[in-house]
Amino acid sequence: MLVSLWPYRLIRLGLGVIFVWAGWTKLFDLEAFAEIIAAYELVPEGLLVPVAIGLPVLELLAGLGLIFDVRGSLSITFGLLVMFAFVLWFGILRNLDIDCGCFSADELGEHGALRIAFYRDLGMIAGVLYLYWWRRATRSAPHGARISQAIMKLGSPVKRLRQTAS
Repeated sequence: MLVSLWPYRLIRLGLGVIFVWAGWTKLFDLEAFAEIIAAYELVPEGLLVPVAIGLPVLELLAGLGLIFDVRGSLSITFGLLVMFAFVLWFGILRNLDIDCGCFSADELGEHGALRIAFYRDLGMIAGVLYLYWWRRATRSAPHGARISQAIMKLGSPVKRLRQTAS
């Protein structure tokens, strides 16, 4: 069951949808998201706007990459989740009582919201680790890798036309 294609697909699609949703909702309220980032006091003020725009865009692209099984999207997702978990852990250590900034400006309002988000991120990291394990156990590459390999085998159309013209 663990090496079945269906758990792999469901976890990959689930993570992809979560990342698309998270990125999309933040893009609709960039000002609120920038305020949340500023509350952590980890990003210099001059980089606040690029980070507030760049993170949701990267989340959106990583999520779409997971949905379509594009090579590299799993690594980007893993890196983002590790970074988010670190930021949440930092907020917990500093005893910050702020929104995690994960999905929307007012997603988690109760006390201890950072801990809930931290544990949720650890669960998603476990999902990503399963996807890595599944690929290794089945010796499978993402579809994006298979598509690019097939294109490379075909060669470029211009090259084929030159060969047929010769």
